[in-house]
Amino acid sequence: MEDKSAQRLLPKHLALIMDGNGRWAKLRGLERSAGHRAGAENVYTIVSECCRLGIGYLTLYAFSSENWNRPKAEIQVLFSLLTDFLKRFLPTLQEQNIRLNALGDLEGLPLPQRAALNHVMHVTAQNSTMVLNLAINYGARQEIVRAVQAIIQEGLSASEITEGVLAAHLYTHGQPDPDLVIRTSGEQRLSNYLLYQSAYSEFYFTPTFWPDFGVAELHAALDDFATRNRRFGKTPEQISATREF
Repeated sequence: MEDKSAQRLLPKHLALIMDGNGRWAKLRGLERSAGHRAGAENVYTIVSECCRLGIGYLTLYAFSSENWNRPKAEIQVLFSLLTDFLKRFLPTLQEQNIRLNALGDLEGLPLPQRAALNHVMHVTAQNSTMVLNLAINYGARQEIVRAVQAIIQEGLSASEITEGVLAAHLYTHGQPDPDLVIRTSGEQRLSNYLLYQSAYSEFYFTPTFWPDFGVAELHAALDDFATRNRRFGKTPEQISATREF
């Protein structure tokens, strides 16, 4: 496949909702756990390709705060896969100079997974080619509530609270907002994901289940993104005037 990355506009920050593992498995007569394992394997492929392309920030929705409602056995599989992923992927993160970051309430995670996350984040803290965010035990509404609570605890007055102050208290502080949000499996909703940060994100929905969302599908989404006319609330006339100066 021809690499068009040198000629097209790429997102600085790409966010992914990795959906459809269970349905992928069901279509093949497999247990849901097999779908989650196939999805985890696909993470390696997509992360490496995004790093190769020069995308600076990649955020993956790994486990939402609502996922605790799933069957206990499925949750155990997901956390087992997380631990295995962190152990197996650490050498690749180091080789590709990728820094791991976690978004979410880590204190609510089981101790083994929390310890594994903290270890990999510590080891990769100085890596600088790409930031890989894992949104885990994450919910956007909870993130905003947490940020507001922190601001109140700091004693700021109402007049001192700005968009910048709120953004500085989010899990993604210091990072650009996602330019593109991709959701696989045909669902067309955010599911409590990066609600504040995605105010002006572009969205791309594909019916492809996450385990089948490979490099070709990723490039199709990036090609589509490159055609978007991003206005950020401006009229075409305002955009033209800005370009003229």
